[in-house]
Amino acid sequence: MRNETELLLFGASRAQLVGERIRPAIEKGWVVLSDRFYDSTTVYQGIARGLDLAFVKALNEFAAAGCKPDRTFLLDLDVPVSRARLLRRVRPLGQRDRIEQLSDEFFELVRRGYLDIARAEPDRIKIIDASKTEAEVEQLIWKEMDGLLF
Repeated sequence: MRNETELLLFGASRAQLVGERIRPAIEKGWVVLSDRFYDSTTVYQGIARGLDLAFVKALNEFAAAGCKPDRTFLLDLDVPVSRARLLRRVRPLGQRDRIEQLSDEFFELVRRGYLDIARAEPDRIKIIDASKTEAEVEQLIWKEMDGLLF
């Protein structure tokens, strides 16, 4: 798959998700939690794949239709540790998805890209040290959530 195709597919999927699920939920006053949003497109397709960042930003803004997260948690983990954790995930033996098969260099670009965005938007993006235990990571997230929901 071409990098441009991948970008457009993620943009189309996001536009559909925002229109069908996210915007209606927000209009009802619901809290919306998402495991990824447009920062991932900026990093994976823009920074790591080398596509034009101005175009990626414009596509993200178009697809998100004004929806922007109030808070983003960046679960930061170095690449070797994340690779080791991938091996522990439950899945069919030997089945890595297309992106998981990419090089460590690609994922170093992804990590640096996320950290750069987090440094540029510290009020929105909170960096969580994901090398800690699950319980510790959960506590760090709840600490950052304090006051957001109530």
